[in-house]
Amino acid sequence: MAGYRQHVIIIGGGFGGLEAAKKLKSSDVAVTLIDRANHHLFQPLLYQVATAGLSSPAIAAPIRQIFQKQKNLNVIYGEVVAIDVAKKIVSVADTGDYAYDALIVASGATHSYFGNDQWAQYAPGLKTLDDAQEIRRRILLAYEYAERCTDLEEQQAWLSFAVIGAGPTGVEMAGTLAEIAYQTLRDEFRNINLDHVRITLVEGGDRVLAAYPPELSASAQQQLEKLGVIVRTKSQVSDIDADGITIGKLSESTRPEFLQAKTVIWAAGVAASPLGKQLGVPLDRAGRVVVGQDLTIPNHPDVYVIGDLASFTGKDGKTVPGVSPAAKQMGRCAADNILRKLNGRPSQSFVYKDYGSLATIGRASAIAAVGKLKLSGYPAWLFWLFVHVYFLIGFRNRLVVLTDWAWAYWTYERYARIIIGVRKER
Repeated sequence: MAGYRQHVIIIGGGFGGLEAAKKLKSSDVAVTLIDRANHHLFQPLLYQVATAGLSSPAIAAPIRQIFQKQKNLNVIYGEVVAIDVAKKIVSVADTGDYAYDALIVASGATHSYFGNDQWAQYAPGLKTLDDAQEIRRRILLAYEYAERCTDLEEQQAWLSFAVIGAGPTGVEMAGTLAEIAYQTLRDEFRNINLDHVRITLVEGGDRVLAAYPPELSASAQQQLEKLGVIVRTKSQVSDIDADGITIGKLSESTRPEFLQAKTVIWAAGVAASPLGKQLGVPLDRAGRVVVGQDLTIPNHPDVYVIGDLASFTGKDGKTVPGVSPAAKQMGRCAADNILRKLNGRPSQSFVYKDYGSLATIGRASAIAAVGKLKLSGYPAWLFWLFVHVYFLIGFRNRLVVLTDWAWAYWTYERYARIIIGVRKER
């Protein structure tokens, strides 16, 4: 793009990448945004697609549509396969090489099975719309297979669900699975008793939602159990297969325990994008890039890493969590520092502002921690509802989601219960 002072490449159209691109809108730099998906995804509501509460377009927006009026920005649909920080080149599969003056890497994170990648076929994680569609397919098929079973033991296996990991995603998934089983599908099947549905949330740590204050964590577990979810803490998963999960040996006096569950959902761990290794700089134990106070990498002041891929410790000694508000703030800071350098001004250090944490558990059930304010139950759910609708991209998406949620609240119906994809017997 001729006529601009610099070329900035942004890898990733998530929360951080979008904020960085928007910050550069009125500047005299050319921006190239590269993503392997053609859409921005509102990940906090991805579990709603996986559980048939929302359709995919309700939580996603085409990247080109978002930036249609930003004339200094070009979108490249493709997957980055290499980054050469010495030559300042980004290589995109089947497309070619792109030179940059400044680079922002916001490629996010993926699933981590802690070295047991063979579990992925039995326990899909939830990071993309494809993941959500696959999980939804498995959940809905489980009931269909149970309905046609004549063997009661096999039927119970199909009616058993396990969610591994009791962070926000795991808690949200488990609570919604309970709502589906005990409310949404109540009168739709003739040959199965939905009271026999068993939903187990398995957590290796001492409590669910460990990042939250202990009192809110306890409240979340109580709300889950009230919904009918079986919560298993201090339970390390040692194996997963097509029939269920094995909880490993906890002490010398205990033996491994097998939990039957034909449908298993992985929400236990994430790994940083493999692009971090391309930068040739130190990584933390999770594979995230250790960045400086201005979000740049060592010896390369023109390369910024933000969002889930960045490992940032502030001057206060606190590590910034991998959440969307942090990614947004990092995106704005990185873009601002690019412009500051371009105009001969010094960079600013990134300062994270924590606006609180929210997690929904089920219908009218949630917890919220905002500063000293701690909420649980219905008030927290209303607050969660407002925040998520407010931050959705595009008026149409806000209207659609609000309408769908209102309908589901009063009727318990989930209209997006469509099974798609190639039919596979499991």
